[in-house]
Amino acid sequence: MNIGIDVFGCDHGRSGFGSYVLSLVKNLPLDKGCTYDLFGAEIDRYTFDPGDGRVSYSAVQIPDSVTAEQMWHLFAAERFAAKQKYNAVLFPAGSRIVRYTRKTPAVAVVHDILNEQISSFNGKTWISKLFIQSLKKAEKIIAPSRYIRKNLVNLGFAQEKIEVIYNGIDHSMFYPRPAIASDTLSIQPFAIKKPYIIYASRLSKSEKKHIELIRAFSLFKKKTGLPHRLVLAGSEDDYAESVHKEAALSEYACDIFITGYFPYKDFPELYSASEACIFPSVAEGVGLPVIEAMASGVPVACAKAGSLPEIAGDCALYFNSDDIEQMSSAIEAIITDEKLRAKLLKSGFEWVKRFSWEKTAEKTVELLMSLAF
Repeated sequence: MNIGIDVFGCDHGRSGFGSYVLSLVKNLPLDKGCTYDLFGAEIDRYTFDPGDGRVSYSAVQIPDSVTAEQMWHLFAAERFAAKQKYNAVLFPAGSRIVRYTRKTPAVAVVHDILNEQISSFNGKTWISKLFIQSLKKAEKIIAPSRYIRKNLVNLGFAQEKIEVIYNGIDHSMFYPRPAIASDTLSIQPFAIKKPYIIYASRLSKSEKKHIELIRAFSLFKKKTGLPHRLVLAGSEDDYAESVHKEAALSEYACDIFITGYFPYKDFPELYSASEACIFPSVAEGVGLPVIEAMASGVPVACAKAGSLPEIAGDCALYFNSDDIEQMSSAIEAIITDEKLRAKLLKSGFEWVKRFSWEKTAEKTVELLMSLAF
């Protein structure tokens, strides 16, 4: 069986979509009688290849732009899939691509809260209708959480069409590491002074709650006088300007470090050297950084919103992201309460054992195979 995997819309590996593809491809099963062919821009020929001969790559010669990619998917993807003789196609950026192959069975992965994605079309109802109609043409939809499945069902998608397959954790990357003796973590080109708390998420929209976290952190600093820094790690878009502005206005601006894009391969070290992971986003459909932090031996405090209670279970300290006082108190508790920290560390480390990319990849391939026979 020949499976095509579309890497368009995956930000050249520099986002959560890209991390998903990297991890999935690395763990594609070799005992299923399948061949795997990635397809996308020439620039990504080596971006997602694990280098073990597991996958091939077919480059599509189009300009590197969102418009060009959308036009190609609308008018050329069907012919391309037929030419490549794919038996099924996986679309990992299923919440970004607006047309799926009709003759070749398609599986779309939806990582986002779809009604929020639709609202970003700014009232252009024809685009939102095209988007929904296109997604409904996929034979199956993978939702990485029950929360996303519920959102899709509320938008009119058939429940039997949606399969919940949780994202995994690469336990060879994310695991507790020995404490670093130095008071500075050096990851080129960054030098991050310890102690610090970490929030790893793209600076992309208000629902990520970066601004509220900066205010809660400032209040935490004022109340406790502790030396901790706040590290915000993630790619940026136009919204990031407001986050930078809020950080600059803080009385504790010198203790707030915004990295911009941070290489995924270096996140294990970044997590392991931190005192805690604080995750205030209320728009998470997946919440992978939360369980990656747990696997790294880091206590987690996060918003009681979106998919986070489902993903983190009883192993995180929860707060209301719109209540600055409550978030500040959660930061203080997770830093200073040793009994709480020990409890979260132990329960979190046991909890994340259920997540693995091997399971995710196997279930995904089995779903694709079920459509071709």
